[in-house]
Amino acid sequence: MVHQPRASGPGEQLLEELLAAAHAATPTELPGLVQRFADAEGLDRIDVYLVDLQQRYLVPLTHGPPALSVSDSVAGSAYRAHELRVEELTQGGKITTWLPLIDGVERLGVIGATAPVIDGALLRRCRILASILAMVITSKRASSDSFARRTRIQTMQLPAEMLRAFLPPRTIGNSRVISTAVLEPAYNLGGDVFDHSLTSSTLHVAILDAMGHNLASGLTTSVAMAGCRNARRAEAELPELVDNIQQALADWLPEQFCTGILAQLDLASGLLRWCNCGHPPPLLIRDHRVLGGALERPPQPPLGTPAALAGVTWEVHQEPLEPGDRVLMYTDGVTELRTGGGAEFGLERFTDSIIRATAAGESAPEALRQLIRSILDRQGNQLRDDATLLLLEWCPPGSR
Repeated sequence: MVHQPRASGPGEQLLEELLAAAHAATPTELPGLVQRFADAEGLDRIDVYLVDLQQRYLVPLTHGPPALSVSDSVAGSAYRAHELRVEELTQGGKITTWLPLIDGVERLGVIGATAPVIDGALLRRCRILASILAMVITSKRASSDSFARRTRIQTMQLPAEMLRAFLPPRTIGNSRVISTAVLEPAYNLGGDVFDHSLTSSTLHVAILDAMGHNLASGLTTSVAMAGCRNARRAEAELPELVDNIQQALADWLPEQFCTGILAQLDLASGLLRWCNCGHPPPLLIRDHRVLGGALERPPQPPLGTPAALAGVTWEVHQEPLEPGDRVLMYTDGVTELRTGGGAEFGLERFTDSIIRATAAGESAPEALRQLIRSILDRQGNQLRDDATLLLLEWCPPGSR
């Protein structure tokens, strides 16, 4: 017997129309499309909020509503936990249902649907709407300045603007691994960058820190990152990849150098392989504890002139991870911070901060957000050098 296809209901048809219209819409037209959906579904309104560059505030896509704190609001709770939250409004007997905006594993913000009541069928369509919006925002933000303007709280300095143009998404991942990173000072970067990329079998990550804190430093790490991607996309092995970076710096910026870690994680076995080019060693976090010295190996020279003079042959280190392990890479701008009394922040205080940030069982992106927030709060949100963190978690099926 042949079954006739079930006709779509008005809600599904509306979502189809919204998706078709969103392809041609500009970022400034998205709120109008969303409100058309809200009106047709009998909702009072749907508000779209994007997270700011430092993940401190949720900023409305339209002018008018106030920004909301990521740490201290119901909307922020939905963002932090990746889960639905319901807020009872003080007037009118209405509720706002907050849903996270997530593209893959990258957190973009939240949407808030306000009405006297939201039943299961309408909630399902709001979830679909959130998924559509996340994909639309991701696809359009690279070709429009509108989203960048809304998510910036300060003026971006030129070196930071250049570096951020090269950066990948803040968080990537799949069912086996997550990699997430943050850079500070967000609007005044000098020479730090990170990179991460996924294939079906491997997570590739890199963290680089150039000498100095100026435009030349940014150029150095930009060239180094281009050399890394060029070799990675040609499927070069780690030593050849590092050699490619080394050659690029020698050819184009012979007076500059940078430190870095280039690593690969096998998604099936959990084997971590890396080269350390004059950089602080990664930290292994297992069961909410930092295993001191677990990934410490003899360092090799920085990339650029020091390595060229040494005629170095790059050594590949390796360490098998256990399910649930996290590996944290960082630049020395983190540990060389000064406390209020002038003492160096140091590895011990940094380790304590890591333990506090991971002990609550938060997801890797949220744990990293809380970690950088605790470090910045100690410094009054003022940093003299770049501080970059990259956290990866190996989470094969069944390990969560």
